[in-house]
Amino acid sequence: MAAQKQEKKFKKWLNKLRDKYRLVLLNDETLEEKLSFRLSRLNVFVAIGSLSIALVVVTSYIIAFTPLKEYIPGFGNVTGQKEVYKLQLKADSLEIEMRNKDLYILNIKNIISGKEIVDALPEKPDSTKNYKNIALKKSKDDSLLRVEVEGQEKYAVSSRHSSSSSHQQPVSEITSYLFFTPVKGIVTNNFDPLNHHYGIDIVAKPNEPVKSILEGTVIFSDWTLETGYTIAIQHQQNMISVYKHNSSILKKTGSFVKAGEPIAIIGNTGELTTGPHLHFELWYNGNPINPRDHISF
Repeated sequence: MAAQKQEKKFKKWLNKLRDKYRLVLLNDETLEEKLSFRLSRLNVFVAIGSLSIALVVVTSYIIAFTPLKEYIPGFGNVTGQKEVYKLQLKADSLEIEMRNKDLYILNIKNIISGKEIVDALPEKPDSTKNYKNIALKKSKDDSLLRVEVEGQEKYAVSSRHSSSSSHQQPVSEITSYLFFTPVKGIVTNNFDPLNHHYGIDIVAKPNEPVKSILEGTVIFSDWTLETGYTIAIQHQQNMISVYKHNSSILKKTGSFVKAGEPIAIIGNTGELTTGPHLHFELWYNGNPINPRDHISF
């Protein structure tokens, strides 16, 4: 009984596969029949399977026999690899031919000079230098240069270094400079390096502009607790001018200023001040010099 039931189910399923259906394409507006297909489930399965097999065959052919496979990720350029292999073989052949020609020429030289004929080229000597036995020593000039550079001041830009004392005035090299007066006024405190007063104090009118004595580059422009608003300018030939106790600063660090250009406003800022004035310092080769020896105030 069970076998008969299974046989009936199989026949029923086979009949369903063979049942005919009609696929009709109609015009949606006129309901006119355009196309009609008589299909069965078996025909549809066979058509889809055949199409899948055809796609697999075509894809395999493209991958195996056309250059398009080079664009598929994972497939290398087989032709290029073959060319590289051929080039390697040619290079090896050329190397062998060159060695044979060198051996031939060497034997001809040996015959001419009366020497024996050799079967192989002699090995070339090792041309690699041995650096282990090289001793690196400081020269006298190098040591002197190091001492000179390390002894220069913080803002020194010249390779020259003054060997004079810190309070000696090297006036002979700067007499040709034409200095602008930083501010017109009365000098109330003179240059006194023995008491650590490395500049002069100038009293002027309120809100008087402070000017640069020469053209140069601003290397410091900020406020400090002791000297208030301070600005320092690096000039040529290793000269620096410093302007302290200003009420405001007109230039930033890194700015280029011309001779006589306003850089600050006179003031009374900082702890080390007793009234509105400008504290002006002039440094040459890292040494303070008396500004009154070169500038008229």
